[in-house]
Amino acid sequence: MRLETLSPAEGARTSKKRVGRGIGSGTGKTSTKGHKGQWARSGGGVRPGFEGGQMPLTRRVPKRGFNNFFKKIYTIVNVSALNGLEEGTEVTYEVLFAAGLIKDVKNTLGLKVLGNGELKVKLNVKARAFTASAKEAIEKAGGTCEIV
Repeated sequence: MRLETLSPAEGARTSKKRVGRGIGSGTGKTSTKGHKGQWARSGGGVRPGFEGGQMPLTRRVPKRGFNNFFKKIYTIVNVSALNGLEEGTEVTYEVLFAAGLIKDVKNTLGLKVLGNGELKVKLNVKARAFTASAKEAIEKAGGTCEIV
């Protein structure tokens, strides 16, 4: 195989249909649009979703709920998950991400620590937010909480 011998597969490329170029071409006169009607007119046709005057599906189906643009979304981790870390570790988002305890925080406000479970190791935790029970559990174990 050589570069100069490469070509598209047979039938993969077709030439553009030239309409309205005389009756002998087979696509003259009405230019493949048939006779009269909405589709034969300039700018003819209907918008997407139009169902011929019938109430469209998007308006027939009931709507539910809404998206709250002011909702605060955090990446969360429970204090019980922090037991797997070494004593005295400075816990940040990067440390938790590397340990596989949390996923990415791209579309969130940051890391929030929840107080579910019991903490048995002393840790210095840096996060965007803490629940009261999480703060209590961390300080009870001898660690510190820092809001970043």
